[in-house]
Amino acid sequence: MKSQLILLGCCLALFSCGQSDKGKSNVPECAVIAVQTSNTNTTSSYPATIKGKQDVEIRPKVAGFITKLYIDEGTAVHRGQPLFLIDPLQYREAVNIAEANVKASKASVATQQLTVNNKRELLKKNIISEYDMQMAENQLASVQATLAQARASLIKAQQDLSYCTVTSPSNGVAGTIPYRVGSLVSSASASPLTTVSDISEMYVYFSMTEKQLLDLTREGGSMKDILAKMPPVELKLIDESIYKDKGKVETISGVIDTSTGSVSMRATFPNARNVLRSGGTARVIFPYQLKDVIVIPQSATIEIQDKKFVFVLQPNNTVKNTEIKISTLDDGKHYYVTNGLKPGDKIAIENTQNLKDGDAIKPITQSQKEAEYQKALKDQKEGNLSTAFK
Repeated sequence: MKSQLILLGCCLALFSCGQSDKGKSNVPECAVIAVQTSNTNTTSSYPATIKGKQDVEIRPKVAGFITKLYIDEGTAVHRGQPLFLIDPLQYREAVNIAEANVKASKASVATQQLTVNNKRELLKKNIISEYDMQMAENQLASVQATLAQARASLIKAQQDLSYCTVTSPSNGVAGTIPYRVGSLVSSASASPLTTVSDISEMYVYFSMTEKQLLDLTREGGSMKDILAKMPPVELKLIDESIYKDKGKVETISGVIDTSTGSVSMRATFPNARNVLRSGGTARVIFPYQLKDVIVIPQSATIEIQDKKFVFVLQPNNTVKNTEIKISTLDDGKHYYVTNGLKPGDKIAIENTQNLKDGDAIKPITQSQKEAEYQKALKDQKEGNLSTAFK
């Protein structure tokens, strides 16, 4: 078995460019392909952060000790649902005091109103002066103001009492709960009581380069038109699986980050099955359609100082080392050439690391190479070693 593997390796080496020696010729065979333009679809992925459609921090409006928890972490809640209870005793007493002050103020107003009415009658009979009448009316205005102030204090006390029951401002899912029964909390507490995340839809934030965005928006138009033309996007989750539902790009930042040269974007994904969670990470898969582009295997290129080169076959069967420009997009196996090649050019597609500018080759097609390889493999298996390595 080991000897067969060695022989098979010899066969592979025989038909590699720069390694075969056919007949009396010292010119190596090399598989080449003629490049053509085509339309192709590809994708690019961008790191993304997942946020709930609405993440609301729940903070107390009054200070006090938590006496009851109505929910637990991860509980689905609805708008107006009680979440926490802060000890209401002192706030209930404040309401009682405010109500008593209102009653006292009402009595003072009623008494002073009687006094004013009486003085008006006395004024008509010239028993009192205008000065006495004015003083009585001023006193009535004063007690009326006191009543208004007492009523305002009552409203404030009633509001504080209602704030003891902390309710959810929206539908969503409760996050972590750092404070438990017995904890002293206030509006100045470092952490919120919890965070309610509306995860019926999820906002996925990602960024792309200025050039990539320009390729998408080159035709221009209003922002509404540009967003309408954006294709649906997919989401690759942290476990490398693809999220079932596709999303839609809804916003594009109007400002380019000068430090990174990138533009922030937001896509919205439905989350009816509650698979996505706020604060998660993923990758947005963005589809692209490239028109009239030349596609070549990545293995056909060599890289020198961050530049890509290919060996182009010349009419005299020599190769010329030629620089090419490629798109920032690739599928991991192919490059999309934007400059340096034209339709009909033939390039070497194998063992390019062993070629030099001006080398002569014997060009063959991929089908010819495959046929010779299969014949040699067959001869090797049948024991015809003289022809297998010919």
